[in-house]
Parts: sequence; structure tokens; C-alpha cells
Amino acid sequence: MLQGTGSDVGKSVLVAGLCRLARNRGLRVFPFKPQNMSNNAAVSDDGGEIGRAQWLQALACGVPSSVHMNPVLLKPQSETGSQIIVQGKVWGQAKGKDYQQYKAGLLNAVMESWDIVRADADIVIVEGAGSPAEINLRSGDIANMGFAVKANVPVVLVGDIDRGGVIASIVGTHAILSPEDRDMISGYLINKFRGDISLFDDGLKSITQFTGWPSFGVVPWLKDASRLPAEDSVVLERLVKGDGRALKIAVPVLDRIANFDDFDPLIAEPQVEVVMIKSGERIPADAGLVIIPGSKSTIGDLQRFRENGWDHDLDQHRRRGGHIIGICGGFQMLGKTVSDPQGIEGNIREIRGLGYLDIDTVMEPEKTVRNVQARSLQFDIPLKGYEIHLGRTTGPDCIRPAVNIDGIADGAISADGKVFGTYMHGLFNADAFRAALLKSMGISAGVLDYHAGVDAALDSIAAQLESVLDIEALFALKRV
Repeated sequence: MLQGTGSDVGKSVLVAGLCRLARNRGLRVFPFKPQNMSNNAAVSDDGGEIGRAQWLQALACGVPSSVHMNPVLLKPQSETGSQIIVQGKVWGQAKGKDYQQYKAGLLNAVMESWDIVRADADIVIVEGAGSPAEINLRSGDIANMGFAVKANVPVVLVGDIDRGGVIASIVGTHAILSPEDRDMISGYLINKFRGDISLFDDGLKSITQFTGWPSFGVVPWLKDASRLPAEDSVVLERLVKGDGRALKIAVPVLDRIANFDDFDPLIAEPQVEVVMIKSGERIPADAGLVIIPGSKSTIGDLQRFRENGWDHDLDQHRRRGGHIIGICGGFQMLGKTVSDPQGIEGNIREIRGLGYLDIDTVMEPEKTVRNVQARSLQFDIPLKGYEIHLGRTTGPDCIRPAVNIDGIADGAISADGKVFGTYMHGLFNADAFRAALLKSMGISAGVLDYHAGVDAALDSIAAQLESVLDIEALFALKRV
């Protein structure tokens, strides 16, 4: 089990890389994360919601993804509360303080899924969440040491040297853990090192001297990690922008942005510049396309959209002849109204939409979660993706649907064809569709094989980990 000295130390990428490494060695390997918190969800092959990182890790393993690989998924809906997904299905909602009372009860579901995942595996590589150093959350913990102790899984502590203070973070974690938890840690590794690794030899000696833990190695900065779907919205803060490519695509970063990996294939396009617009920033006037992403809280994010003045920016963009696409929650925002008669998202029962499509959305309690085969009606191109949403959308513009999903029309297109929305996630993953979309905006791009790029990145990361980590010692930790 990889646990981190903090969040965003690179655990998800390391687990994916180790999964691919184990697969390349001929081992039957599976990923597992007891508890995840992310609005970047995927639909597993057995039809439930899991964290996008576990979906990617299953891909690295070459096995079908399952709800049991991430039995508890928390999807933040507000600053204090989240929707709780258990073994792929909505279990309930809770504020952070209340959730602490539920964790011990959810451990049974976690252990049930753990037994299912490990039953047919040569090795399971587990990812922790946050840090075991958060000892204020230790009681009832199911994400880190609570699970490791219960399942008797050896732990490797991951420190992030890029953020600084890595020696103190590892030694400090050792200092504050209880003896029982400390004994679960078999060693540590350093991640995200830039430069000459030999310069940190004395650092490794110091950590081992203070803790008694051996080092499994130092991982350099993995450039290929940028080619993988990101799990945590923290990465949106670090995206480089302003490089003046042929087409600028602006994506407003909603407070509860969901499934933002929809844009990874566009980011990978050499002639496309994807600019993530944060709160307080303007949608650039030279953007040729604005995409409103998915949201875990459509009404709340629509309010914030207006508070940021993005509605005025979008009006000007539309007057200049710019294109607009809405995905899932973003599609709902493009309509005339969003109604929530049962108060599913909160106290606001109806809100005025942005008005670019003649449609109305009504929130309903039953959630649509499914993988889909579809076809773009705009370009007559096959698509493959998934749906995760609440709400039913109807209206005159639905007579011009954007896609056909499993034989059923979905989405809407404006009369001039420059605004469209759909509930389908993953449509930009289709290379031919992406090329046709860019061509419609005057960009002549070759067909980039996005999926092959992800697969190649996994192989590259696996090879790098093989060369810098003591893999034999790591894999020897596994317990039958």
C-alpha cells in the first residue's frame, strides 16, 4: 500500500506505473483504493461509479475495472458536504463531521470489496488517501492505516521532494504515528526528484537514521505523467497557458468541476491551447471555443459562473461567432432554466440558465450511471463514453440532438450549429470526432491516437520505475 506524507504526492501515478510494471512482468495485478474523494469519476465495467484514477489503474493492469477497486467514493457537493458512493451506488450524503461517524460502518463494505479484489490476484497495489499523518482522523479510519492494519497490508510511505521539506515530512510522520501504525510501514520512497539523484544520498541516510525505515528508491520527475488523466483538481492550478497555438479553447473552472479529464485529449493536440479559467479571471476574447464542463452542483456553479462575470464574457464570445459546448452539468447550464423541485442540490428550487439553447432541465433523484456506445449526429462518427448525471432535459432544441446514445437521441444543438450540449462524457476521446470538430473550426489537424498515447505513457512510467526502485524488495513485501 502506498501512503503519502500529504495529498498530491503522486500516489495515483505511482500505483498506475507499478500496476503496469507488474502486468509487464506477467503478474495478475489489481488496484485498490478503500476511500477516494474526487468528482473525477468513471463508470466501471461492472456499471458503478469509481474514482477515475482507479479506472486508469485497472487499464494499466489490463483488467476490467470494478466498483470493488474503489468501494467508497466521496463526491464533494459543497465546502462541507459530499455525496457518498458505496460499491458504485449512491449511499447517501453527509457533511464532513457527520461522515466521521459513518466511516467505521463503511469498513465492512471496504473489507468485502478487498476480499473480492484480492481473491484472484498475484498482487494488489493499494493507494491511500491524503496522509496517515492526519492523526485527528485516525479514529474509524478506512483510507490509510485503519485499512492497512485491518487488512494486514504493508505500507510504503511516499514523500514529495518537489514541494520541499521531504525529510521533515517523512521523519515527522514517523514521529507522530502510533507504534501500531508505525510498524505497518516497511520503508519509504521519494517522488518527483529533479536533477542529479546522487545529491540526495545523504538525505536518504538521514531519513533512515531517524526512522529506521529503508529506502526503496528515488523517483525522478515523470514527464509522461502529464499524458495521463489527472484525478485531483489540484492539477488545474498548474496548467501552463498562453503559448499561442492555432486554436484557444477556454474552460471555466467551476467550483465543483467534475470529470475534467474530458479535456485531456484536447490538451494533447499540438495545435490546441486549452486555457483553464479560474475564479476572478476573464474568458479570453481570442478563444475560438468555450467549453462548460461537468459539475457536481449545477445550480451552485451556475450562480458562481454569473458572480465571476463569465456570463457577460460568454455573451460577447457568442456575438463574435464563437463556439460553445456544454458537457453534462455544463449542458444543463446552457438552457433556459434548471429546476430542482425536490431540493436535491440545495434550497434553490429554480434558476435561470444561460439561455443559449431552448431547453429546460429538471433535477430528479434517480442517477444515470452507465457506459455508452454513441454516434455523433453532427459528424456521423462513432463515439464511446459514459454518463453520470442527475436530471432530465427537454425542449425544442432537442429536435437537433448532438449524439445518439445506444439508439436514443441526447443533447441539443442551436439552429446555427455553433452551440451544442450533451450528457455524454468522453466524446473528445474519439480521435476522428476530435479531428472533425477541430476541422469545423478551421484547424487542420492530423488524427492523434490519444489512447495509444496513454498506453505508451504507462509503459514509459513502468520502465522508469523499474530502473530507479528496488522492485524485487517492494514486491517481496506482499503477504498471502
